[in-house]
Amino acid sequence: MWRRAATAALSLGAGAGAVAVATSEDPAATLKVCAHLPPRLLRDSVTAATIAFDYKWSLWGLEPGTPAWQSAKHHAHLRSANRLQELCFRNGGIYIKLGQHIAQLEYVVPEEYVQTMRESMLKRCPVSSYEQVRGVFAKDLGESPETVFAEFDPVPLASASLAQVHAARTHDGQKVAVKVQHDHLRDTGVVDIATVDLLVNALHYIFPTFDYRWLVDEVRESAPKELDFLNEAKNSEKCLDNFRRLSPQVAGSIYAPKVYWNLSTSRILTMEFMDAKEVTDVNGIKSIGVHPVDVSNLVSKAFAEMIFKHGFVHCDPHAANMMVQPMPQDNRKLFGWKRPQLVLLDHGLYKELDYNTRISYASLWKALVFADAKAIKENSVKLGAGEDLHALFAGVLTMRPWKRVIDPSPDHLVLGKNTDYSELQNYASLYFTEISELLRRLPRVILLMLKTNDCLRAVNHALVGGTSLESFMIIGRVSSEAVLEAKRMNRRSFLDGLVIWLEEVVAWLKAVRRISSIF
Repeated sequence: MWRRAATAALSLGAGAGAVAVATSEDPAATLKVCAHLPPRLLRDSVTAATIAFDYKWSLWGLEPGTPAWQSAKHHAHLRSANRLQELCFRNGGIYIKLGQHIAQLEYVVPEEYVQTMRESMLKRCPVSSYEQVRGVFAKDLGESPETVFAEFDPVPLASASLAQVHAARTHDGQKVAVKVQHDHLRDTGVVDIATVDLLVNALHYIFPTFDYRWLVDEVRESAPKELDFLNEAKNSEKCLDNFRRLSPQVAGSIYAPKVYWNLSTSRILTMEFMDAKEVTDVNGIKSIGVHPVDVSNLVSKAFAEMIFKHGFVHCDPHAANMMVQPMPQDNRKLFGWKRPQLVLLDHGLYKELDYNTRISYASLWKALVFADAKAIKENSVKLGAGEDLHALFAGVLTMRPWKRVIDPSPDHLVLGKNTDYSELQNYASLYFTEISELLRRLPRVILLMLKTNDCLRAVNHALVGGTSLESFMIIGRVSSEAVLEAKRMNRRSFLDGLVIWLEEVVAWLKAVRRISSIF
């Protein structure tokens, strides 16, 4: 078996290397990069083989579900997650992006993998040397950073999987943030995706229930878009335009840095420098006179509008990609606190929901908030979960067991500081096979919504210690508005309009009753 895998690996590597060289903007440089392909493939093969052997050996002869089996599986998960983490760091590039995806799929992949990746993948990213940065400028703009800008700090402010950010000042005195892509990443990306594909397919071949090929498909589709910074700039402008057109009541509270198009290319993005606080910096947010609860509510509102009304969604909203500042030129205060403005960064990964998917997803969330078991099932089936896995789908979305999902109490979905997460972790572990099957069935765009969900949940947890009742009230309101608007658009007679109006009244009464039951 491993002889076949090794042969396939070498064939795949040779093919991927040839494609990378043939399609590269700099074939000579790519040929040099591809010289490193054999050791990368060897690391992939050794990691896949070691992980497979560890699981087989650790669980050998143990009865599934017993305490001994659970303990052995937990430790195998931990060892394998650490091996995968080390592989991501050694190979870099797309591998780190893959690790970041895994870190944001809480209760979709085993908890041990999520925690291992989350502790490191957003903090230990590669840093390009200043000579490499100068090389990117020379190829893309034909000049050095010192010539393009009046000032350019050679030490990056931050580094991520695909790029790093430098502070600079334009010749007319404007302070800017310059995002520079790691050199040759576009060339090595072709090879990296092919080798990641090999690793995931090898593990699926050995363990048929381990089917995360959809994750590779997603990285293969999204990576070229994320590597095109002009596409990212267009996304940021489209996002703000959507808020102005479709959500004017929120538009002033959402901001994206201004793009300097004349100083940007597909690998260099020059933006307005934002002197704001990271969205999870609770003490920093308080120091500028903004209440963390208000920030949590604004985050919930912004993404509810994007998902349920715009259908154009920022799918990488982790803490480093959102900042907070007081609303500019606004003297109004609420109980002594300034109103927040949410600054969205890194617009490389967006997904568009088609009309039917958007309305079905909005209908599902409306049903979840109002504990409508029939509508939860109906819309889960529409989205591809199937009648047999609709309850599991609801659990993955809300991180709540089914009995809580359909509980009529107003706070049935709330995850507070005292929530027992061990029940959720055990739930995910027991239904690993079913979760894998669910992920296979769901459209990839919904899988990205799951990832977005998990990012937002982590941000809210940092801000208010969980997911607040007010956040779910916002989700319920915005999803209900989207569903009703869709019905208005499709009405054909006065009677249809009357029915829709009655539904609005009933929805409003339900909301009032749920709120009044709290006090």
